[in-house]
Amino acid sequence: MLELPDEAQPVRHFYAVGHEDRNRAEWAAIDEAIIIGAVATSPIGGIEPVEAFAQLTPRTIKRMGLAEGRVRPLGRLWPRRWLA
Repeated sequence: MLELPDEAQPVRHFYAVGHEDRNRAEWAAIDEAIIIGAVATSPIGGIEPVEAFAQLTPRTIKRMGLAEGRVRPLGRLWPRRWLA
């Protein structure tokens, strides 16, 4: 969840992260999100500010060209191509 100056409330942004370790993946996403704006510091409407919610399959990682340790910003829309 990012706190952006042009938005009234924090907005959700999605990232694909090439780390198998959940904690490392969440921190890598935070590092990338800070480039865009401030990361929310507490849950908003029951949604955690940073949350790894799905592990990508090796097939998806290969198909989408996500290298080990890389972070790819996916934007505000639900990343259905990545989670199919």
